[in-house]
Amino acid sequence: MLKFDNSWRFSSPGPAPQGVIREFYDLIEKIVAQGDVWKSVEQCKSSFGGTGRSSSPDWAWSDLSRLMDRSAENAPLFIEAFWKCCVDLERSGLGVPGVEYINAVLAKHDAGYAIQLPDLIATRAYTPIPVPRSAPSLDEQARALIDECLAVSERLLDANQGRRAVQEILFLLESIATAFRGTSEDNLSIQGKYFGPIINEMKKRQRGKAQESILTWMTTLHGYLSSPTGGGVRHGTDLKEGIAIQPHEARLYCNLARSYLTFLLEEHDQQTNPAPSRAWPQ
Repeated sequence: MLKFDNSWRFSSPGPAPQGVIREFYDLIEKIVAQGDVWKSVEQCKSSFGGTGRSSSPDWAWSDLSRLMDRSAENAPLFIEAFWKCCVDLERSGLGVPGVEYINAVLAKHDAGYAIQLPDLIATRAYTPIPVPRSAPSLDEQARALIDECLAVSERLLDANQGRRAVQEILFLLESIATAFRGTSEDNLSIQGKYFGPIINEMKKRQRGKAQESILTWMTTLHGYLSSPTGGGVRHGTDLKEGIAIQPHEARLYCNLARSYLTFLLEEHDQQTNPAPSRAWPQ
């Protein structure tokens, strides 16, 4: 067994990437080809939590694939199971990939883990981007909403519910945008009622400025996360072409959204509390 954070055994920190699952399965095919295939596949099944002997070699492969998919819901346990499989097969006299090769596969697919015997370590550390706790130009109710949504999003990320965490932060981004409705600048007043129209009107009055590009990036992220073939957190996921959000991706989306939230809060404060004009000496 590999040594790692005990909490990972009881609460999955996230699934293994599909690319890792495929490559580990391909490696098993190559390893067992060196000897008694059926017997070796049965050994692998045991490593991934299987019990009992399959009725044929074909069924053994099918059962192994099913067990690997189920185990992959918890990446550390999946990696540990594959490592145990390799150790057992090596004891049976078969050649197996070394730690360096396995780590290369994990790194290739950005699995977020590496084996440093006897440990399995996390190779990514996430720190949420801070959002100002105080938004001077917003009322107490608005600030309470910001605090609540940020806290809920972090709890969902910790519970490996990435899609819901992103959904929560996207809701907050859309909500804060409505604070700009009715604000005026250069005789242009924001009239839109929803995120898209509001941001588009803000872009029009910020043409040629850095804010225009920032707002464009913001709408690109919002559009991707809303799309059924993108993040699918707002309009549902396309069951044929949708893309599952991985834990590290959910963290990235949440941190990007937090950055845009900070930008919107500071923009709103500047527009509603403009700095006093400087009086030049006569």
